Amino acid sequence: MTKKIVNLSDANRLACHRKKGVRFIYPSKLSARKIDLTPLSTPMLRIRIKSILSVVAIICSGVQTNVIADELTEPGRAESLQLVRMVAAPIIDGAISESEWTGASVVDQAFVQNEPEYGKASPFRTIVRIGQTDSALYVAIEAIDPQPDRLAAASTQRDGKLERDDSVAILLDTFSDDRTAYLFRTNALATQEDGRIADNGRTVDYRWDAAWLCAATRQEDRWVVEIEIPFSILKYDVAEEGNWGINFIRTIPRRLETSLWAGPVQDVYRVSRFGELTGINAPEQIDPWQFIPYLLGSIAESEDVEVEVGADIRWRPSSKLGVDLTVNPDFALVEADVETINLSRFELKIPEKRPFFLEGNEMFSQRISQFYSRRIGDIQWGAKVSGKAGRTDFSAITSSSNLTLEDELDEASADYNIVRMQHSLRRGSSVGLLAANRNFQDDNSGSAGIDTSLFFSDTFGMTAQLLSVHGPTADGGLAWFLRPSWDTATSHFHVRYTNLDAGILEDINAVGFLNDDDRKEFDTKAEHTFWINSGPIQKVEPSINYNRFWSQDGVLRSWETEIQVDVEFRNGWDIEIQHVDEFKLFEKEFRNDLTTLEIGWDGRDGRSVSVVAGSGVNFDADLTLYGIEAEWPVGDRWRFSYKLERLELEPNLDSDSTTIHVLDVLYAFHPDLFAKVFIQTNSEINKENIQVLWVWRFQPPFGSLQLAYQRGTSEQGEQSQQGDTFFSKLSWVF
Repeated sequence: MTKKIVNLSDANRLACHRKKGVRFIYPSKLSARKIDLTPLSTPMLRIRIKSILSVVAIICSGVQTNVIADELTEPGRAESLQLVRMVAAPIIDGAISESEWTGASVVDQAFVQNEPEYGKASPFRTIVRIGQTDSALYVAIEAIDPQPDRLAAASTQRDGKLERDDSVAILLDTFSDDRTAYLFRTNALATQEDGRIADNGRTVDYRWDAAWLCAATRQEDRWVVEIEIPFSILKYDVAEEGNWGINFIRTIPRRLETSLWAGPVQDVYRVSRFGELTGINAPEQIDPWQFIPYLLGSIAESEDVEVEVGADIRWRPSSKLGVDLTVNPDFALVEADVETINLSRFELKIPEKRPFFLEGNEMFSQRISQFYSRRIGDIQWGAKVSGKAGRTDFSAITSSSNLTLEDELDEASADYNIVRMQHSLRRGSSVGLLAANRNFQDDNSGSAGIDTSLFFSDTFGMTAQLLSVHGPTADGGLAWFLRPSWDTATSHFHVRYTNLDAGILEDINAVGFLNDDDRKEFDTKAEHTFWINSGPIQKVEPSINYNRFWSQDGVLRSWETEIQVDVEFRNGWDIEIQHVDEFKLFEKEFRNDLTTLEIGWDGRDGRSVSVVAGSGVNFDADLTLYGIEAEWPVGDRWRFSYKLERLELEPNLDSDSTTIHVLDVLYAFHPDLFAKVFIQTNSEINKENIQVLWVWRFQPPFGSLQLAYQRGTSEQGEQSQQGDTFFSKLSWVF
C-alpha cells in the first residue's frame, strides 16, 4: 500500500516518526534558548468525507488539548553548560567511574517534556556528565528508570529506528549559527544513530555516518551510556573558550515521552532554541588525512571471477573544510530498495544509500529537487568539497558516469557538476543558491536557482524557491513556489502555490527530480494533535489536505481531497481511517477514490503488528487493497520483520494486480557484527530477490569485512534477471 504519512516539509518539520501503531510527534510551544544550571481481517469500508468529518467533530468536541499533570514539579531552568577539560580520557565501557569523570560538568535535573505533557518536568530523572580532552568530547548519561523491565531496546542496526526505543541523543551546533547541527543517538544496546540537521530543524538527514564510540550497560534502576565524539569528525569554528549550541533528548516510548534539557520547543530539532555549551577548546585540526581502500571479489552464475579495487580519500585541511575524492567506488553491497505499490502515474523517489553522496547531503533537501543523486549511475570517479566560510555553508560535487544511448547498444560519458551555498540569517533562517548541470554529448541540462527557509516567529514561517531550467527542451522555463505556514506545539496549517512551466520536466530531471510540469498548483493542509489526559484514548490526530492544479493554459488537470483520523489508545492499539477523493486528467478524465482502515498494535518495545484494508476506484478499475506488517524482536539479538501488500484491480487489463512480500531476519552479535537474510517478491514484474549478508565493522562505520550472496536484482521495480552471485568485500581505514 502507498501510505501517505505526514512529511517533515508539510507538518512544521515536526520530526515525525511514524510506525504502524505508533507515531511520535514532538510538539512544543515555547523554548528556552538560555537555561540556569548547577553542576485485519476487517470488512472493506467505504466512508464518505462527510462521515469522517462528523467523526472528527465528535472526537474533538470532548477533548482537552492542554494536558496537565499536577503531581509533576516544574523543571529547573538552565541557561548554559560550562565545559571543562578532563584530567584524562575516560574508558568508554558504559560503567561510570567517579575518578574517570572527575572535573566533568554535571546536569542533574528533570528534563522538560515536549510530549505528552508539554512543558512539565519528566518523571524520569536524567543525569548528564560532559567534558573534553584535546582530541574529543565526552558525554556520560544515566537514564534513571524505575521500571527497567519495561525498557525498550529493539534496534540493533546502525541508524535504525532508535526513536522507538528508550534512547538518548546529543545535538551539537558547532558553528553557533542557530541553523545546522550534528546528532548522535544511542539506546541501551549501544546501537548508534548519527545524522545532520539543517534549515533550523526542517531537514534531518540520518544518512550521514561518522566514527564515534559508545558503550551502554543496564542496571537495577537505570541504564547508562558513555560516548566519545572525536573533534576530527566534526566541522566547527576554532576559538579559545568558544561557545557551541547543545541539547540533550531522551525518549521513553512506553508513555510516548520525548523530553529535552533545553525545552520545550516547537520542534526537538529546532537549532535556534538549543542551550549553550561554553568554554570549549577544540583544536584546529586532527588527523587531516583518511585513506579508505577496498578490495572486492565476486563470482556470478555462468561468469568468471571478477576482482575490483578502489579507494576513497578524505582530506580535512582545516576544521571548517573537507575534501572527498573517490576512484572506482563500489556500490554493490548496499541495502536493497524495498518494493512498494505505486497507485499514481508518477515516478517514485528512491533514497540515496551510496556513501560518496551522503556527506553534506542535508544541504540538498528542497521541495523542487534540483539535485537527485540517484540520477547519476555507477561513477568511475568523483570529487567533492564542503565546508563553511563565515556564515555561508557550501558544497561542490563533480563526477562522471556512462549513460546508454538511444540505440540501447552503446554508451557515452556524462559529466555532472553541482554547486550549493546556504547563508545563515537571523532566527535560524537562511537563503541559498543551487546550480546543477549534466553535460552529455555536448548538451547541457539542469537548473540554477535560489531558495529560502524563513522563521518570522516561533510559530510563523515560510519556504520559497525560484529556479530557471536549461536544456534542449526547457528553453529557460521557470519553476517556483511560496509556502507560508503556521505551526504551534500541536497544530499545523500551510498554504502553498507552485508554478511549473511546460517543457521543463526532461531537462530538470537530467540531474534533479520532478514528477510533473505544466502546473499552476494550490495546496493547503490543516492538522492537530489532541492529547487526552485520562481514559483509554491517549491522542487523536485529524488532518485534511486539499490540492488542485491547472495547466499553464488554464485547463483543470487535478484536484484531490484527503481526510485522515488517527486514534491511539493507551494500551498500544491504533485505528486510522483515511479517505482520498480525486480527479485526474490524462488521456481522459478519471475520478479516483480510496478508503482505507488500518488497525495496529504497538507494544512500544519494538513489537508491532498492523493490518490494513481498503477499496475504491483507480483509473476506471475497481480497487481492493490489503496488507499486513509485523516487527518482532526476540531477546537482544534476533529481529524479524514481514510485510505483505496485495493490490487487486478489476478489470486487470494491464496485469497491474500485485502481491509484494518482504521478509527481513537479522541476528546481531553486537551492533557492528551481524548476519541478515532479506527476501522480497513482486508478482507484477515476476521479481524474486534474495540477499544473505554477513558484516563485521572492525573499524566502524567504514572499515569492514562483508560476505554476501544475492539472487535477483535489488533495485526497485527491476525484474530478477541476476543469477546466483557471491560477493566478498574488504575495506580498511588508514
